[in-house]
Amino acid sequence: MKNLDFSHLSVVYVNCTLKKSPDISHTSSLINVSKEIMKKENVKVEEIRLIDHKVASGVYPDMTEYGWDADEWPAIYEKIIAADILVVGTPIWLSEKSSEAQKLIERLYAMSGKTNDKGQYVFYGKVGGCIITGNEDGVKHCAMGILYSLQHVGYSIPPQADAGWIGTVGPGPSYGDTEWKGEKLDKPVGFDSDFTNRNTTFMTYNLLHLAAMMKANGGYPSYGNSRKDWDNGERWEFDNPEYR
Repeated sequence: MKNLDFSHLSVVYVNCTLKKSPDISHTSSLINVSKEIMKKENVKVEEIRLIDHKVASGVYPDMTEYGWDADEWPAIYEKIIAADILVVGTPIWLSEKSSEAQKLIERLYAMSGKTNDKGQYVFYGKVGGCIITGNEDGVKHCAMGILYSLQHVGYSIPPQADAGWIGTVGPGPSYGDTEWKGEKLDKPVGFDSDFTNRNTTFMTYNLLHLAAMMKANGGYPSYGNSRKDWDNGERWEFDNPEYR
């Protein structure tokens, strides 16, 4: 098979761990599996740990205009919108994505009314996926909510756009741990999971394939989905009496 060139693409991973740097993030450990594939394919890669930044809660582009003293979201958004791919990483708490992941989704939603140069919503032509880690249950539940939210604001979601690792029920070591309760483990937890490694690999390449197709075609055609055209009175079938 002919090798494909992905070197013109870029990806931002937003790690929604609840741990500030430099604490070890198990979610970051699994993100690294995807990142290494991206780097091998010469993709421009950046990881942002959201909790390290003063990102305000809210659904407006800049929350300093709504009473907050500081809001680093506008600068983070510029990195996200410049990338072809966004991957949301989150741990699981009570079978749900983290509060930081929810904050990220709300801030993405805050930007979703913006438009691109075709008059489409601003995230059209961008590609999204998610990576999830935790103990007990919740990978698919979290992925369901995250991927729905991403497509709702305009991201395109390829097949197998999620990957994750789940530990045993109850307290126990997390992904990438090398010791538990002070005792050294034989090997890092989860690194040998064929299921996780396969899904992470497939997710990463499906994100790349779709992003490459989007970029090669200039995103979506604006026929039938332009907010600018709609606002200018071009209502397509709704202007035709036979559709009423």
